[in-house]
This record gives sequence, C-alpha cells and structure tokens, in this order.
Amino acid sequence: MIGSLFAGHLGRVAEVSVLCRREEHAAALNEHGLRVSGRSDFVTPLRAAIDPAELPEPELVIVATKTTELEAAAARLDGHWPEAAVMTVQNGLGAEEAFPGRRVLSAVTFMSGTRHEDTHVEYILDTETWLGPYGETPFALAEEVAATIVASGLKARAFEDLRPAQWSKLIFNATVNAVAALTGLPHDPHFAAREQPGDLGHLVYELVEEGKRVAAAAGVELHEDPWEMNVLATQRGSRHYPSMLEDVEAHRPTEIEHITGALVREAGRQGVPVPLHTTLYRLVRAREASWRSD
Repeated sequence: MIGSLFAGHLGRVAEVSVLCRREEHAAALNEHGLRVSGRSDFVTPLRAAIDPAELPEPELVIVATKTTELEAAAARLDGHWPEAAVMTVQNGLGAEEAFPGRRVLSAVTFMSGTRHEDTHVEYILDTETWLGPYGETPFALAEEVAATIVASGLKARAFEDLRPAQWSKLIFNATVNAVAALTGLPHDPHFAAREQPGDLGHLVYELVEEGKRVAAAAGVELHEDPWEMNVLATQRGSRHYPSMLEDVEAHRPTEIEHITGALVREAGRQGVPVPLHTTLYRLVRAREASWRSD
C-alpha cells in the first residue's frame, strides 16, 4: 500500500516502474495503471513486471515491503541495477543492512492508505516521510529525493541524521502496534486516556517512557516526543488500524521482531530494563504461535 502511494504520486513527475510479486498484479498495472483516490484523485500509467530484468534500470529503488518480506526483496534485487540508490521504507531498525555495497537512504513514513485492489489505493493520512543518508551516502541525495517526493504531491523532509526521527517512530510503533495487536483496538482515544486507573493510556505512556530511556542510553535525542505523537494521532478523528493489528486478525506474520524486538534488543545492549516492552514482545510472538500451531 505504501509502495502504491509512492508509485502513483511519483509517476506524475518521473518515470516509474513497479516490481511486483504476482504476475496478475503486474498485468493489471500495465493494462489499467494505478488509481489513487482519497486525498488525491488521479490515475498514473506505470510499467510493471515480476522480473527486474524486464524493467529499465532506475536511479532510485524504493523498497516498500514489510520487514517480514525484506530479505526476499533484497534477494530479488541482488545483481540488478547496481548503480541505483536504494531507499528503505520499513518500520523498526536495520533494514539498510539488507543492501550492502549500495548507496542507501533510510526512510520512515507516517502516511497511510487503504488498498482496495491491485490497481487502486486510497490515500488517507497525508503526513510526512522522513529520510536521510545511510553510511557514506551523501546528504545531497536525500535532499534531492525529498524534493522529488514533495513535487509529486506527497510530504517529505530530509535529515542529515535520521536516527532521532527514526527512533521517534520506533518507540511510537513499538508501543502502538503491539498494544493494538493484543487488545484488538484500532489506534483511537483509548490509547491516550489517563483519567481513570483502568485507562489504557497509562500503559501506553509507560511503554513510551521505557522507549525514551533506551534512546537516551543509545545517545539519541528524539526528533519528536512519541507520547505527543500518540496523543495527536488519536485526536485526528479517524480510526486507524495499525499494521500489526491487521496482521494478527489475518493470521499473518507480524513485524514484531523488527519493531518491538529491535527496541528490546537495543535495551539489552544498553543495559536498560524494559519489562513492559519485553512482555508485549513475548505476548505478540505467542499470538503468532497460536495460529501457526492450528
């Protein structure tokens, strides 16, 4: 869905190709193009295929898979398009390491939408994509890509050091996704309520505080306060379904290892106790185990 939002919008200002997993998906895009509705309304013609060799070499590859599919995506790109820069748009930490030897941009995005079919995505939440250089990649490339994304009608901001922004979203995601996966609640006002002793917001707040202690121990000064991000998101008036809740309801593998698992492992390296995040991490893994054993 995120990949479709990028492809549809960027196709208005650049030549865009889409590497699909399914032949029928590629065929539908080639025949009908990609429709974006909601906050935008247009159809973009695209070139799509399931084999990288059938597509022209790009200047930039946006890898918008979930972290559960990142290894497979990196394997499909191995040996193809060696001069292209790669922008990772995954939750959690460590996605950049899947593309050694390439120019890599790290990115996290807050925009969201709904996939209605292979050729139609609805653009719902028009918040920013944050990106920055990874390793020896020059900052100028991040600025150029951010400017192109903005020109396409999306929101983006380039950072010389993405870690403060990346960690802000990591803590937000590790908290909101895991809580949603275990409670079945969409991200709604329950996540910010702290008026009564039994309100869910107390747990969410303490989870955020745990994450902030880990970031501080790692030497990261957060770009935004994850608690304030949570409160503002619950005040938008829309019922957002976090991706981990959707995965749990569909009995799909979740991104728990790369989100909450990444935070828990970094906490261990820093010597910071995170009992609440550790508990949620183990409970979500147990939920996954419950349907794998069916």
